[in-house]
Amino acid sequence: MTKFNRRQTLGLFGGLAGAAAASSLAAPAIAMNKKITVGALRFTSHSGSFIAQERNYFAEAGLDVELKFFQAAQPMAVAIASGDVDYAVTAISGGLISLADKGAIKVIGGALSEEPGIDGQKILASDAAYQAGLTSPAALGGKTFGMSTAGSSFHYMGSKVAAAEGVEMSFKPLQKVGAIIGALKSGQIDAWSIVPHIAKPLAGSGAVHIIGNVSDYLPHYQVTTVFTSAKNAADERGQTADFLAGFGKGVSDYNSTMIDRAGGDAGVDEMVDLIHKYVYTDRPREKAAPSIINGTMRLNEGSKLNVASVADQLNWFQSEGLVKDSITLETLVDTSYVDTFEA
Repeated sequence: MTKFNRRQTLGLFGGLAGAAAASSLAAPAIAMNKKITVGALRFTSHSGSFIAQERNYFAEAGLDVELKFFQAAQPMAVAIASGDVDYAVTAISGGLISLADKGAIKVIGGALSEEPGIDGQKILASDAAYQAGLTSPAALGGKTFGMSTAGSSFHYMGSKVAAAEGVEMSFKPLQKVGAIIGALKSGQIDAWSIVPHIAKPLAGSGAVHIIGNVSDYLPHYQVTTVFTSAKNAADERGQTADFLAGFGKGVSDYNSTMIDRAGGDAGVDEMVDLIHKYVYTDRPREKAAPSIINGTMRLNEGSKLNVASVADQLNWFQSEGLVKDSITLETLVDTSYVDTFEA
């Protein structure tokens, strides 16, 4: 066995260190994608995120994305404010606006919109209420409308429909979409509004009936928005732009395939397979597919944001006393990332 004295040992270690250093200098650097967390609901309308993840659009933008799932908009807004989630897509709520007022959150783009000519969110009635005469939104007076929480998008939609019809109704907070569905099917609430991929299967069951369209009352409603922390919007501009770029590619694929049908039936089938990994995962593919297809609504290309709709929502929350009157659109929205429009 060869033995080394102290000087030889130090010399050996020094030589190895030098060789390692030389090797590290010669080897190309391996770029690591930045890890971020993206919040989502298991809705077809969140497919932009799913597609960007599955087709590596986020990775190509330099991001290592973890998707984190929620059951309502409000907890997602809280998660953004706390830093547990970096970016998310959800409806504007009173809680989100209040967090923006505290300097915690910024809306940076649009995601899902009602669009004339494209099947959108439905107004639903329980079978018991329908049999008792609730066959159109005009008959909502005195009825109970389901919502997740006060100040949720359900609260906004229901109030807008009731105001347009000149009727008054009460609202019942049930926290989660699943609880609202159960209450509607059992007749504990009379009415609700929701995206078509949930509405149509419920109506098909016979326990629920479609009595109207949200688009008849809010034809260009900015249903969901893309948002992040105020810190990310201000200090992580490169990362935020990268996220929007990856997300935008997912949105374009979705619109092209599911609405414009650029890939024909084969393209739709492939997209349904992808979305089914995230939506209706508890159902076999053949049962999930019709609901996924029924849920097709156009997503905002380039995350363009309808600021007129956002302003209307803010004004409604203020008129209901759910957020401060002093909050401005500029408090809520950072318009520097995407194109905006008014409709």
